[in-house]
Amino acid sequence: MAKPFLKWAGGKGKLAPLIVERIGRGPNGINRYHEPFLGGGAVFFALQEAGLIRDASLADSNPDLIATYQAVRDDAEGVIAALDTLSRRYLARESSQRGLYYYEVRNQHRLRRPDRKAARLLFLNKTCYNGLYRVNSKGHFNVPHGRYVNPTILDADRLREASASLAGTELHAEDFAEACARAQPGDFVYLDPPYQPLSATSQFTKYTSGDFGFADQERLRDAFDDLTARGVPALLSNSSHPDIHDLYRDYDRELVPMGRAINSNGRGRAAIDELLVSNLSRAEGKAGGSPAQTQAV
Repeated sequence: MAKPFLKWAGGKGKLAPLIVERIGRGPNGINRYHEPFLGGGAVFFALQEAGLIRDASLADSNPDLIATYQAVRDDAEGVIAALDTLSRRYLARESSQRGLYYYEVRNQHRLRRPDRKAARLLFLNKTCYNGLYRVNSKGHFNVPHGRYVNPTILDADRLREASASLAGTELHAEDFAEACARAQPGDFVYLDPPYQPLSATSQFTKYTSGDFGFADQERLRDAFDDLTARGVPALLSNSSHPDIHDLYRDYDRELVPMGRAINSNGRGRAAIDELLVSNLSRAEGKAGGSPAQTQAV
């Protein structure tokens, strides 16, 4: 019954049940599940809880994120112990002094032990401003302190459950194109890239030291085309931007109302349409079946 253990901009906690339903009602099982933009992992955990995943290959271009997943998978108790130390030291301070400790931890760029590196990322994720993950040109985390009154930094049970769910999964720090190339007919791929921003204030693309621009959106469409040509079923989510609709004009598209996962203004968390793109009807003919069908818009 594992759940995501990280906050993540654009997290798919609300969309995950819809994807589970799409896959679960299909006639064929999934040989292997691929998620090239892992992020908070909400869809992976939801599919596994539903018993739809037998094997998984998870990837992200953020090496620190993947290293954290690997540490939680391989040494949950070590991560818990290291995070407990950080949590106790932070919460023992007066609220006005917690920021000093936060920045002290944020500046620790040369940690070597995987458990301590993972604990640092988890600590920063739980105490930074709005749960964002952003890095500068050097690849260093640079989100300011969040000043929460009583943050839950350590959830040991959730980390242990996630570790059990991740056991046996492959984890890769790589570009999405490499992850997609690994998928085969009979597998299933879910793609959740940084969304094409609808406005200048909605741009959350700096998860690594390189931005995810429109040229990357076009590369992703090419990878989606390749999956389709090889008969690999796939779903992709993105913003309902006219340019994204145009990129996937030849595929089934569905508008799904979703709230914003992270927004500094609570009134900015109102539901907006997100786009769910499917190649399932086209991959079906090539691979002899697909896990689901979607309705075009």
